[in-house]
Amino acid sequence: MARGFAAGDHGFSLKQVFNSLNKRGHMKSSGIIAAAAVLLLPSLGKAAAPAAVDSSVEKGKALALDTNKGNCIACHMMGDGEFPGNYGPPLSQMKERYPDRAVLRKQVWDASAINPKSIMPPFGKNGILNDSEIDNIVDYLYTL
Repeated sequence: MARGFAAGDHGFSLKQVFNSLNKRGHMKSSGIIAAAAVLLLPSLGKAAAPAAVDSSVEKGKALALDTNKGNCIACHMMGDGEFPGNYGPPLSQMKERYPDRAVLRKQVWDASAINPKSIMPPFGKNGILNDSEIDNIVDYLYTL
């Protein structure tokens, strides 16, 4: 088969698996491999995605608490912050407050673009955080 496979696409049909039986009804070794592919491959592609999200959330949490990077606890009350700040609004219910992820991302990138009177540092605009780090922080904030 000379085609690419999408996630969950194993490339074998059930007909091919059943045709791999020998005359006594025992499966040939090629049939065993095909059957395993039919049963296992669809689940393998789906299991990897949550690990990537968890990794991004963990990175975002570390950045948010890092005093040399996000340092969110300096100004915001956070559940994980030992010394919560009281300058900015508490970082809670973030998905409800920012249903549009792009708006929250823009807030972290440069809050003055949304509110010209904001005292929040422009983390992206000033190069404190790169694009990937901002995405990780937004992933983490969406868990709060």
